[in-house]
Amino acid sequence: MAKRPNVLMFITHDTGRHLGCYGRKVATPNLDALANSGVVFENYFCTAPQCSPSRASILSGKWPHNHGLIGLTHRGFAMSSYDHLLPKLMAEAGLDTWLFGMQHEIHGPASTLGYRHRQFDQQRGNGCQVVTPFVLDYLRSGPKQPFYACVGYSETHRPFPHSDVSLAAVEPVGYLPDVDAVRQDVADLEVLVRRVDDHVGQVVDALKDAGLYDDTLIVFTTDHGVAMPRAKATLFDAGVETALIMKFPHDQHAGTRVRAMALNIDYLPTLCDFVGVDVPTDVQGVSLMPLVRGETASAHDALFFEMTYHAAYDPMRAARTPRHKYIRSFVERPMHFAPNTDAGHAKEHLRAEGWYDAPRPAEQLYDLGADPYEQSNVIDDPAYAEVADELRTRLREWMESTGDPLLAGQVPAPVGARVTRPAAYEAGDTIVVTADSPIE
Repeated sequence: MAKRPNVLMFITHDTGRHLGCYGRKVATPNLDALANSGVVFENYFCTAPQCSPSRASILSGKWPHNHGLIGLTHRGFAMSSYDHLLPKLMAEAGLDTWLFGMQHEIHGPASTLGYRHRQFDQQRGNGCQVVTPFVLDYLRSGPKQPFYACVGYSETHRPFPHSDVSLAAVEPVGYLPDVDAVRQDVADLEVLVRRVDDHVGQVVDALKDAGLYDDTLIVFTTDHGVAMPRAKATLFDAGVETALIMKFPHDQHAGTRVRAMALNIDYLPTLCDFVGVDVPTDVQGVSLMPLVRGETASAHDALFFEMTYHAAYDPMRAARTPRHKYIRSFVERPMHFAPNTDAGHAKEHLRAEGWYDAPRPAEQLYDLGADPYEQSNVIDDPAYAEVADELRTRLREWMESTGDPLLAGQVPAPVGARVTRPAAYEAGDTIVVTADSPIE
């Protein structure tokens, strides 16, 4: 058997695709260089718009309601099984598995996920400036090969540092009003984006200095969309969009940009395909290597997204084709649900404007071709009746075929979980779930 490649994976928090190589107006020269030397997936999404469920989909290749992690680990949610996870598969294949910095898939030892080694600083946290030195020391030490190393940065999670750049120079986000409060949030976010880019560059340089660059698959990905209203913790594209850059050994496939839709449950089978590891039979994603090699033009004709718990119970499901998005909300909630939205300048401005008062429709339908920022709900437009019926049917069939518990009614949180009351404005009024405590 040929020697397996090394794998070095970066994953950041709440970054979505807010990167220069994805067309955003922020300087990311190191990630741009990685993108130019590798493969960029332009329409890559996560299964769920919050960290633990999405990250568990990356490690398991399954939808959240199938791997079981439907809420946040630090709030008492857990996967139903820790078998056949990506780090375990890599370890079983003979790769030396390392975790540097953060993970959010288990509230417990990372060894349960399959990492044989972990380096982090519990007191100082998992920011780039703390984590990167561990990675640099490791690469300079002559690491055992082949290795699978995951570098988890807590950036770009809030709170953001303050940026004093001119707001006139900041590119607003198209799904929110173009006001100073939003531009300030974007400017502050971009301080962390640039920090991530700088530290990725440091690690890649160390990889080159160690003579490991051409023997290593370098991956950069993100867990879900940015921490802005109408993004993180929503099923709008801004909440479920994620980045995936893969720089293959010897710059194979350099300059490839894949436009086909893909999902982060596809990451595990893709990596197994490339490394030469059998994919577990219960994996629900597909390998993206045929797309990379130009052997096919599509991996999915539709994608599905879900949200059950973030801070509060907010059950939604969605179906997306290249042209349309259908979102179904299963309980009554405000259109913009404040407890599940991180605090910031934009949130406070929108609260003053009444954004958190209007009710959310049970169904939403968007024409992504005409309305890419999902501003106009056309669910009641007769011209879209056929599309609405088709996506309703597809969503229900997907829920049925995957055994989604939401079909049977309210999905309970595990006993001991901490869940914010739906009526609470800020994510602080929580209950500890018991066998008799209702969520609604």
